[in-house]
Amino acid sequence: MKKIEAIIKPFKLDDVREALSEIGITGMTATEVKGFGRQKGHTELYRGAEYIVDFLPKVKIEIVLAENDLERCLEVLTEAARTGKIGDGKIFVTTVEKIIRIRTGEQDNDAI
Repeated sequence: MKKIEAIIKPFKLDDVREALSEIGITGMTATEVKGFGRQKGHTELYRGAEYIVDFLPKVKIEIVLAENDLERCLEVLTEAARTGKIGDGKIFVTTVEKIIRIRTGEQDNDAI
């Protein structure tokens, strides 16, 4: 089992969700986060004063899936989240050792 954590631009969330649904990935968690990478923020003007916005709004998506679904999911996720501009985000893949569905006690692939 694998866990995908993807940091994407907020306006791409619906595109990503729809694209993943089309290939049968129905469960995910999305969290509003802030961060920066190469973008390094930007400056804004507020009431005549200029200030630096260091952290930019992003969305973090978390998906846990069977290993045999991983490559297709990564392809679809990458394509749906891409704008071609700086700040498109990153995808991290890690191994999940155990999953337990609290309600039923199902484990691992049955709990996905």
